[in-house]
Amino acid sequence: MNPGPHAGARALDQVAHWPAGAAAGVVRAADAVTVVDTAGDIDTRRDWASVTKLLVAMAVLVAVEEGTLSLDQPAGPPGSTVRHLLAHASGLGPDSRAPLTAPGRRRIYSNAGYEVLAETLAHASGMPLTDYLSSGVVLPLGMTGTSLAPGASPASGAGGPLRDLLALGAELLRPTIVAPATLSDATSVAFGGLAGVLPGFGRFDPCDWGLGFELKDAKAPHWTGARNAASTFGHFGQSGSFLWVDPVARVACGALCDRPFGPWAKAAWPALADAVLEEWGRDRAPGPAPQPG
Repeated sequence: MNPGPHAGARALDQVAHWPAGAAAGVVRAADAVTVVDTAGDIDTRRDWASVTKLLVAMAVLVAVEEGTLSLDQPAGPPGSTVRHLLAHASGLGPDSRAPLTAPGRRRIYSNAGYEVLAETLAHASGMPLTDYLSSGVVLPLGMTGTSLAPGASPASGAGGPLRDLLALGAELLRPTIVAPATLSDATSVAFGGLAGVLPGFGRFDPCDWGLGFELKDAKAPHWTGARNAASTFGHFGQSGSFLWVDPVARVACGALCDRPFGPWAKAAWPALADAVLEEWGRDRAPGPAPQPG
């Protein structure tokens, strides 16, 4: 455990009181991007559930920069593109490849859409998704304990230790495997104005999403905290996992648990986020976020 520099209780002390075996950590971008505090076992592999979608989204962004894919190439049901699939706007149902509506009409959170997305990437690259994910994202970021097993769902099947989740958080604070402009586009609203459901929290109009990244924006209640900027982005999973990045505070926070998401998390996660930002976000300097060096 790495103690924080501020007096008083550490934000991550809260994790010890969760009704779950858990590990959590905080990453901060200042002159360098560093893991500034952790709690729990950061080396035990745990299920990431839908946080897997962040890995797949990053692999797609790498493929777009390499020219293997285009965000606007057709993929999924008629009229849908890679961009639609990333943003849960393809019209596919949550777990069915039967379209429920035309593309760009509603924000339908779709695991099936990510399965189609993974097949599209594998076909375009000529590589199994697991190999592309490993070579394009996991290994470059040093996430040696993280993998998507062959046959596991690209929507929810990855697993790895908290150490690796925090490495992904560091990448999202200061990108190295994609250009900052690419990440900025992916963490901005895609297909604005669409209503939809944020699983576990209800219907929002609009239900804003980026290209793989769920955006806090004006959603309330939300799984991040009241202190989080509207521009906060990330994802959570039903395994009790989450990763959020607040680009204003230049802070990321992630957690992995052995208890599924439920009412306990809806209370505990926002409280932790507010405490993390109180401890680690208050020393932020004004001005633009640092660029890759």
